[in-house]
Amino acid sequence: MTRSKSSGVLLENEKWIPGGVVSLNRKSEPNICFKSGSGSKVRDLDGNEYIDYQAGFAASFLGHNDPDVNRAVLHTLSDQAVLMGAGPTTLEGEFASLFCQSVPTVDSIQITTTGSEATYHAIRIARAVTHRDHIIVMQGGYNGWHNDVSCNVISALEDIGPRVSPGEYPFDSSSAGVPKAHSSLVHIVNYNDLDSVAYLLKRYEIACIILEPILQNVGIVKPKEGYLEGLRKLADENGFLLIFDEVKTGFRHALGGYQSICGIKPDLSTFGKAVANGYPLGVIAGKKEYMDYFVHPDKKERVLIAGTFNAFPLTTAAAIATLQKLSSAEHNVYGHVERLGEMLENGLKDIFTAKGITHYIARQGSAFCTYFMDHAPVDFHDIVNHHDFQLDTVYRKKLIEEGIFNFPAPIKQGSISFAHSAADIEETLDKTRKVVDQL
Repeated sequence: MTRSKSSGVLLENEKWIPGGVVSLNRKSEPNICFKSGSGSKVRDLDGNEYIDYQAGFAASFLGHNDPDVNRAVLHTLSDQAVLMGAGPTTLEGEFASLFCQSVPTVDSIQITTTGSEATYHAIRIARAVTHRDHIIVMQGGYNGWHNDVSCNVISALEDIGPRVSPGEYPFDSSSAGVPKAHSSLVHIVNYNDLDSVAYLLKRYEIACIILEPILQNVGIVKPKEGYLEGLRKLADENGFLLIFDEVKTGFRHALGGYQSICGIKPDLSTFGKAVANGYPLGVIAGKKEYMDYFVHPDKKERVLIAGTFNAFPLTTAAAIATLQKLSSAEHNVYGHVERLGEMLENGLKDIFTAKGITHYIARQGSAFCTYFMDHAPVDFHDIVNHHDFQLDTVYRKKLIEEGIFNFPAPIKQGSISFAHSAADIEETLDKTRKVVDQL
């Protein structure tokens, strides 16, 4: 494939934008400037077409430019909806009602523009409720860009050291500018490690634990039996809040979020990405007793939430249309993507087994990841110690040259959309077979 036009865009952008892209985690090799997308397919500036499994970091769950979502946005636009910054809107009320019906484990919500804002507010509520400052996050997890959680995303072993349990890992900041005093309040443990949580509870006054209920920033790492139940029990016994970051897991795995699958009710949850099929909208949701801190009668206890673009009319209309489609028995979104996910998983297993390549295909519904290791990963250290990162990189880049796009960096999740078809999966497997023959 030739991509001279894509390269030209990056060089031109770098004149005005540091790094040439406005979110630097989008920068990759090969550099591709995507121009358009429809359903399961995307096209770049040079006219190359790809079957897409990146989906805006899993946001476009219904597919690119879903006609029902676009129709709702255009209808709202034709109604001359305005951004006033004064008073309530009918759209935000309609969305909130539909959301709480869809996710019965929550009592009320607030709307933000991004998932990072939602996690920021969730942690702030936890500190207000508990009058404590310390929090626990997961090694290898991703919960946003702000100071509390911008750390230990995909760390090098020399920065965090070998596995420790019980214990915690050094704060490996993802950004300069995070105050050292601030970082002392954030404690990092491995996912699936209850002993380390108990260890920290004896040493610090913990306000909350925030985690993806499935660790999906490093592929698909599922909870061990009893892990999420154990966190719920520790939270109840020790007076801290359990926060599920469902920005990625949320509406991609079930209408009620992954919490409806695992049967664990967190105190607070955050959502984003798939909730509006890629339109910029985040949600903080949870138990009324905690959500009401946004309107606490005591000013000293009240938690501030503000944002000119919170519940922007076009994005809120997109979110309403998305939830309506996800809840439609006629469309059966979750049944469709589960069938495709199973088809892809079984096909990949057959391909790698036939070539004698050590692998493990991790999948939850429409989300999947190929690990070049012989077992299901249990935490970040397990992946670092056993996964073949070099092979993963080569594999992804060769697939891109065949027109199958997933982010060209190791252990990044792949995402099937409702717009994918059995023919897309068959073509993906055919081209994977060709690539694997070259590995």
